[in-house]
Amino acid sequence: MKQITISICCLSLFTLSALAQDTPAADNTSKNQRDRSGETRTSGDQSNSPEDVQITATIRRAIVQDHSLSATAKNVKIITADGVVTLRGPVQNEAEKTKIAELAQSAAGNAKIDNQLEVKASE
Repeated sequence: MKQITISICCLSLFTLSALAQDTPAADNTSKNQRDRSGETRTSGDQSNSPEDVQITATIRRAIVQDHSLSATAKNVKIITADGVVTLRGPVQNEAEKTKIAELAQSAAGNAKIDNQLEVKASE
């Protein structure tokens, strides 16, 4: 019985170590530096004017209600300031990027859309 338990533990360790080697290390250093530089909009840049808040809320509702979009796409950043909507974050593919831009333009009326969405690299 003791020998079986030790064997199972060893196999589990080998399996876990093999899985860990297949997972790429997450490195967001360059993106974090870019965001701290002040050159890109972050959620802290969202305006509190009623018009900008309304635009952001309308776009968010449109994106969340679209069932063709992935969970990743539904979590993009929407930042509206002075009538300019900035879309940032990862999406699964080019179709999602286009769809979100279309939804944003439709919901935002004549606001300018700055589409900074990034298509995730396929693994």
